[in-house]
Amino acid sequence: MKHVLVSLLLAISVWAATWLPSSAATTTGTDFTPHGTQPGLQSVLQSSGDCYGCHAGFFGTQKRFMPHSTWSGSMMAHAGRDPLFWAALDVANQDVPGVGDYCLRCHSPEGWFGGRVAKSSTGAALNGANGCLLTGDHDDNDYAGNDYAGVGCHLCHRQQEAAALPVGVRPDSGNLFIDDSSDCNGDAEPCRIGPYRYPEAGISPPPHANAYAAFVKRGQFCGSCHDVSSPVTSSGPARTLIDAFGNDTGIAFPIERTASEWTYSDFGDTLFVDGFADAEPAGDVARFGETCQSCHMPQSVEPETMACHQNDEGSRVGNLGRHDLVGANAWVLGLIRNLYAGISGLARESEIDQTIQRTLALLTDKSAQLDVALDAFAGPGSDLTAHVRVTNQTGHKLPTGYSEGRRMWLNVQARDGNGALIFESGAYDASTGVLVEDAQARVYEVQQGIWNAGTNHCDIRDGSARKMFHFVLNNCIAKDNRIPPRGFRGGNNPELQPVAHVYPETSLGSGRLVNFDDVTLIIPIAPGTVTPISVDVRLHHQVASRDYIEFLNNEAIEHAIPSENLMCQPARPPLATGPRTQTRAQFMFDLWVNNGRSPPVVMEHRTLTTP
Repeated sequence: MKHVLVSLLLAISVWAATWLPSSAATTTGTDFTPHGTQPGLQSVLQSSGDCYGCHAGFFGTQKRFMPHSTWSGSMMAHAGRDPLFWAALDVANQDVPGVGDYCLRCHSPEGWFGGRVAKSSTGAALNGANGCLLTGDHDDNDYAGNDYAGVGCHLCHRQQEAAALPVGVRPDSGNLFIDDSSDCNGDAEPCRIGPYRYPEAGISPPPHANAYAAFVKRGQFCGSCHDVSSPVTSSGPARTLIDAFGNDTGIAFPIERTASEWTYSDFGDTLFVDGFADAEPAGDVARFGETCQSCHMPQSVEPETMACHQNDEGSRVGNLGRHDLVGANAWVLGLIRNLYAGISGLARESEIDQTIQRTLALLTDKSAQLDVALDAFAGPGSDLTAHVRVTNQTGHKLPTGYSEGRRMWLNVQARDGNGALIFESGAYDASTGVLVEDAQARVYEVQQGIWNAGTNHCDIRDGSARKMFHFVLNNCIAKDNRIPPRGFRGGNNPELQPVAHVYPETSLGSGRLVNFDDVTLIIPIAPGTVTPISVDVRLHHQVASRDYIEFLNNEAIEHAIPSENLMCQPARPPLATGPRTQTRAQFMFDLWVNNGRSPPVVMEHRTLTTP
């Protein structure tokens, strides 16, 4: 085993050393973010705090719909405070020094565009890919210069459709184009785009530069960040996708493909009006069936709905997308709430609580359907057969998004007539965070790994059989059995296709895969078992598995990654919050242990009983 471990560690070292295109000899001086708008904006990204006075809720039900209030409880608002992100960032920089520049562009855009990461506002190289040159602190509010304030208002509302990009470079991974003009319809500043056209009867126009943009309503707008590829440097993709046969596809490795999953589904088809804005001229934009915004920014129907305080209550009922941008990550929001959101810090516990509630509602009410049937049962001494169908109700794969540590699984229990447990598949121990993957267990996940040319295999475990999650080194996919969305046409697309699992076409030759998975479980019933037998099926969703959290911590220990304070000396004084004297991974590990070990959410639950 020692020889295997040493060999694997040597292999990882070689992979890390050779991960860049051949023309880039080392990572020193490598620009991981050469595409899109660069640091040095003539009009800096204003803080979201500047939008608070007009766009936050103060009275009655306003916090339920006002843009700043709903945004301030979202994961977007806390992208720079996410402790899981910081732990993963250290591993990425350990694997490929300096690659954190690529990560911080999305998680700390004010810091990145402000020239406080790897490139200054004049283009000079900086050593800030570990985040140690950022200003502010985790529990500081959204004032100018707080680089922990996440994805703010200006980043989205100044985004433009992608300009010309080099061949092979996608408009994803934060390759954003930010309006930096000094003339927005006569105003001497950049435009803030939105879904409304002015003048509009009964509505006062904003007191700042503004412009209508159909782009802000499209799924492609979200795809600017929610498709993530291996960094494409000036020399080409850092890591390319190796297929199951060992062939290099030449495609930048598809780390995340949430937006593309939507594009290749029925939800992305041009079917009918999405309903985001009123009075939109026919033919002005493509009409999409269901955009990302349709589900993740649903229209507020509160009677008092308005977009800003200079307009009347009720002026935007059914015509204002909520800015809480709910997804599946209720657990990390809870961590941020407990760490930073109290009255002495961000003072936004109620906003985060609201988003957590809406996140859980999306997971449990709108994401999946669970159907269960039992075959006729001959009685004790024979097998009981259960048929389970899990249907994906979302517009992307289920689960989707950041894949490392994220999974969904079926827990199936059978109990006898006295209530005693007699069978279980997919058992989960909440006290340890261990999921038992028995022979019949169905765990939905994507497992990305590193291609081993010696064995012709996609390695997802190290020499000690521990799962690996090398975000920036991965170049192959060992498993992707996540359930496709309705009408999914990506079955033959190497970036999107299922791996190590078969989803059939809806009909022969349709090119569209089914959006459900059928599972048959054989439950042995011993002679003499008291009847009736009840079968309980639960669909679980988890954000951070034990394997993943332990991987991050083990990497920090085994590579002697320093505590945050030591790492950042002398670049900045110690922060008042966060890991401080701990490594970021140890800080995250302790949070995981002390906060339920990322308790799974029961998305759907069904119980059937034999006659």
